[in-house]
Amino acid sequence: MEVGLPAGPRRRVPGLRREEVAQLAGASVDYYIELERGRGPQPSTQMLAALARALRLGSDERDHLFRLADRPAPTAHGTAAHVPPAMLALLDRLDTTPALILTDLHETLVQNRLAAALLGPPVHAEGHAASLVYRWFTDPGSRSLYPEEDHPHHSRVLVSDLRAAVARRGHDPRSMDMVARLRRASVEFVALWDTGDVAVRRGERKRILHRELGVVDINCQNLFSEDGRQRLQFFTAPAGSPAVEQLRLLAALGPRKLADDQATVR
Repeated sequence: MEVGLPAGPRRRVPGLRREEVAQLAGASVDYYIELERGRGPQPSTQMLAALARALRLGSDERDHLFRLADRPAPTAHGTAAHVPPAMLALLDRLDTTPALILTDLHETLVQNRLAAALLGPPVHAEGHAASLVYRWFTDPGSRSLYPEEDHPHHSRVLVSDLRAAVARRGHDPRSMDMVARLRRASVEFVALWDTGDVAVRRGERKRILHRELGVVDINCQNLFSEDGRQRLQFFTAPAGSPAVEQLRLLAALGPRKLADDQATVR
């Protein structure tokens, strides 16, 4: 399917089923049905943004959805940021490899089912806590996805990438507030930030700890939007490596089971 769902039996009518929209938006079917009926709690900004992505709405359509919910259209930043349809279309076609779209502050916007199986479900958090960079230095549990001996490397890479993002944003208040809070919260962050190192994180080899698969040694690459504010990140197995079979098992064992298992250790 065009939205990244597995193919199923022929449909009598075109379009997505309710349960498919709910799945793509990360909501329960019952909650989505209540939204359709105009009942239940007012949807959050994050939920409206997730529904817009699930339905592959353009920017004007997304803004109209927010107005219908009596909410202002969100800014171009944060977890409610609009994802260009072309980038979503590319994500949809990466259905055999883990892939996700995130902001330049490492806030996950949308991910495919294999990314959820490999990395666990996205963290639903408000404010700076939605950023992996922020959680990396303020929540020790956020590092459990990677071997401990790799943590110093990831710390350096995340900080140098953040510096590049802050400069690209023109030192806007949101990114500068994140830096200020991190400086107060983490001695490690201060030491790395004060080096002045800057480098955009384009691609590297990563080792990921997975409860079912063990250590997955995998390539991580990034494709950037025109303004650099968003990136499509995808994972591939080096040819002839154990990760080839591990990714095959990731798909065969079932993303939902693996994602649930992974979530217990995040």
